[in-house]
Amino acid sequence: MDAFLTKAQNIHTIEEATSLLWEKIPSPLPSTIKALELALTAHDGQKRKSGEPYIIHPILVAAITAVFSNDETMVQAALLHDVVEDTSFDLEDLEREFGDDVTHMVEGLTKIVEIRDEELAAAGSNERLINSALTFRKMLIASIKDIRVLVIKLCDRLHNMLTLDALSPEKQIRIAEETLVVYAPIAHRLGISRMKNHLEDLSFYYIYPEDYKLIDDYIKKNAQNLQFKMNAFIQKVKKQIVQEGFDEDEFEIFGRVKHYYSIYMKMHRKGVSIEEVLDLLAVRVIVKEPI
Repeated sequence: MDAFLTKAQNIHTIEEATSLLWEKIPSPLPSTIKALELALTAHDGQKRKSGEPYIIHPILVAAITAVFSNDETMVQAALLHDVVEDTSFDLEDLEREFGDDVTHMVEGLTKIVEIRDEELAAAGSNERLINSALTFRKMLIASIKDIRVLVIKLCDRLHNMLTLDALSPEKQIRIAEETLVVYAPIAHRLGISRMKNHLEDLSFYYIYPEDYKLIDDYIKKNAQNLQFKMNAFIQKVKKQIVQEGFDEDEFEIFGRVKHYYSIYMKMHRKGVSIEEVLDLLAVRVIVKEPI
């Protein structure tokens, strides 16, 4: 996942974005190809803040959506998610071309933008962002009944966070704060831990850059030692599981360094330095059959 997001973050042409999408959907449905063609037409000539063609964004949102779901109608909705809001195409056009299901999701994604505009405090407002963001999150959860719409929106926000460098520092912090208060908790609520972790760490990078650097420097400096500890612990766990009667092909063990924001929160909750955090590593055991 990390390698995929790094690749997506460094894509700057329509050709590269399309190639990554087809890498995730090697045999796309004709309707998915048609969705891409319509999105290319609808967004033709539009640019992002970075100056890049706008269409790169929905294509990469669709690619990210394909990573988190094997529902190709969601990928089609991701390709078309900004069409109604930002172009001359409307919901009737989409329904005629793609049917009710895709149109329903695009309508839900457009509704999220409307709710955000109504509930989220404007940048120049004196109201604290966190207060309006909490209200926005509640409205979002209450109003959007189709979980697929929320998943696509999370993929949309993840790509926005990956490309936040094009914005001013003020906007970077504001969007990062919104992500931390609104979208990361929704990802957690939906059980998409990988999404939650990435959204939190990207937000952390912009909101508390010095704390992020402190943790990043420590993890990189101690990478070899942490890997050694992880390997040793995995072997110990594996041995114990085999002793309990499992065959080695009946389970898998994955280890990782905990994500930076969770380390930061642990440091602050316990009032300790990173050197004093004892559980920097996490191990997950997945069995083929429920126990």
